Amino acid sequence: MPRLGRRNDERGDRMTEVRIGPVDGPTAPLPPVADPGPRHAATPAEQTGPRTFRPELQGLRALAVALVVSYHVWFGRVSGGVDVFFLISGFLITGGLFRAASRGDLRFRPMWARQAARLLPAAFTVLLASVIAGGLLLPEARWGQTIREAFASAVFLENWRLAADSVDYAAQHNTQSLVQHFWSLSIQVQFYIVWPLVVALVALMAGQLRERLRPYLLLAMGGLFVASLIFSVVLTIKNQPLAYFHSLTRVWEFALGGLLGLTIDRIRVPRAWRIALGWVGVAGLVACGAILKVDSVFPGVAALWPTGAAALVLIAGATGSAVGVDRILASRPLRYLGDLSYSLYLWHWPVLILFLVVRSQTRIGLGGGLVIVAISVALAALTHHLVEEPIRRARFGVRAQYRGAAIGLVVVLLGCTVWQVDLARRADGPGVIGDALHPGAAALRTGTPAGDPAVNLVPPMVSVTDDFYKFPDWSCGPMDRYPAIQACSSPLADPAVPPAKRIAIVGDSHSQQYTAALAPIAERNNWELTVMLMGACPFSTASETDPTSTDCPAFNAAVFDDLADTHPDAVFTLATRDARAGLTEVTPPGFVEAWQRLDDLGIPVIAARDNPRFEEPFDPPGCLQQAGRNARSCGLDRAAVYAPVPPYQKAEGVPPNVTFLDMSDAFCDPTFCPAEIGNAMVYMDFNHVSATYMTSVAPLLEERLHQATGAL
Repeated sequence: MPRLGRRNDERGDRMTEVRIGPVDGPTAPLPPVADPGPRHAATPAEQTGPRTFRPELQGLRALAVALVVSYHVWFGRVSGGVDVFFLISGFLITGGLFRAASRGDLRFRPMWARQAARLLPAAFTVLLASVIAGGLLLPEARWGQTIREAFASAVFLENWRLAADSVDYAAQHNTQSLVQHFWSLSIQVQFYIVWPLVVALVALMAGQLRERLRPYLLLAMGGLFVASLIFSVVLTIKNQPLAYFHSLTRVWEFALGGLLGLTIDRIRVPRAWRIALGWVGVAGLVACGAILKVDSVFPGVAALWPTGAAALVLIAGATGSAVGVDRILASRPLRYLGDLSYSLYLWHWPVLILFLVVRSQTRIGLGGGLVIVAISVALAALTHHLVEEPIRRARFGVRAQYRGAAIGLVVVLLGCTVWQVDLARRADGPGVIGDALHPGAAALRTGTPAGDPAVNLVPPMVSVTDDFYKFPDWSCGPMDRYPAIQACSSPLADPAVPPAKRIAIVGDSHSQQYTAALAPIAERNNWELTVMLMGACPFSTASETDPTSTDCPAFNAAVFDDLADTHPDAVFTLATRDARAGLTEVTPPGFVEAWQRLDDLGIPVIAARDNPRFEEPFDPPGCLQQAGRNARSCGLDRAAVYAPVPPYQKAEGVPPNVTFLDMSDAFCDPTFCPAEIGNAMVYMDFNHVSATYMTSVAPLLEERLHQATGAL
């Protein structure tokens, strides 16, 4: 029976040694994971029988991690390398599990202990270093997100943390954290836990039926491949960000590797064809990230590109030819880079993010990229030789390996906890919006928007990214016609007294943020507010942010039906969108058509002008911390964002039921739109206003509402 890898313990479980290396992810720089093959094996001559060693695996992993690092550092793209590493993992571990099960030697505890000894020391080393470096170097506004993700990464659930954020609109624009790349390692570890159980179940069934294991295992791998690929394609079409991080959308890649591992020694391809297949596979891997926008189309059918290319390289195998790609992949430099691939994957991402933070950059040039790569390789080599190799060579017992893993986990979690305590302490800073030291928007009316650097900002820097109005104590429930969205109504001071006015707030998150200003107004005037909101879905007859979306039109259709049934006293929504530098602010025709439909129903509309927006990934809170309080580089020139005449005044077909509120002077003085006004941070991210600051806008908004005669 062919063997891959090498034996680790002559006295105990003889299962093939398997470990992981790099992984590659979505949203601008994201990373890899891998499964090393045997180390430092000489390039074999042309072989016709089963192969004991596959040194080209190390070179393949080296190529994948090189692509991942270079695409992240210099191009801000994703390479598809994660899919290659998933396939290699499935290839190696399935073959090893098959051989162990065939011998009746499939033992879980020793196998999982060895995997922990190989994976966890380097992972926990990088995690702990990232926590320490993050606390020292990251802007405080990024602490909360990084701590949450560090906790998730420590227990290898980072992919599910990011999956949850991908469906939480308020978290979708989170900045990239130091540990974001642990999403792929999390999937890898989940795979290593579950896959042996799958093989054991199949082996048990085959044994009960007294049948050979290989056909049943091929059938199981094939079924998992088909089911997972179908699920991956469907979910990628419906919700690509969620699909990207979902564990089940990646199972087919491991299964494909497993199918290849079970059949590769039976595949017969002429030597000339294998030489060609090897080069086609390598060319496909190099080109994948350049041609496909991996972070927005994977892991659906497009992921067959890198996995198929890697499969071609493995099928090509050892050609023994001077012109075969395996001659390069099995070379000493690439084998060594393959040895470093796991640690290099773990280190390059936090080094990249910290470099960008410390240098206050969003792009990396050639020189800066070379510095990042050099530092990452040096740290990877140190980790490999001082952490990975000593532990790999040591003959720890199973219990000692589990104890070591537990100690490493406790140390990392303790570091996260200490950081979290410091965050909580800073979040309890003195001052509230509206007091003498924190006037917020009121400072614009006195002509002194600049804050006092000696006064603490509100909200505190450590909590600003979570400072979005979330309807505390409101009554919420699924919409009748669109159950995926919660409709919420504000509480009344006296439930026995009918509300003086009923106002519906509809649209996207930019309508939602106005709720922080409307809530205190409603409380003072005994109004009832009802919100029906969907992220990235302005109130319109068209899908403004994604023309291909069917969810947004369906949601707005449900909102129209609800408004027709309830007939509120007024509807509050946005009058414009996309107020960015370059005078891009518009009033889309779909907005006007929506207002016309409400006019037909006899419902008044109050439409507010949108706030200024920065270009992603600009971080106004982080800018204030790094560039200094009241820094002009953290704001926008008003003339670059707002035209003298608002676009809604030029829009055609505006019905008479609409009252416009130009709220631009709540965010800008006559010439400038600061990131800090009256010792309050205006923005929680690059385009949303903080709930704290929006609360300070309430007096001005209330005054404008009462001036809008006939609207209420």
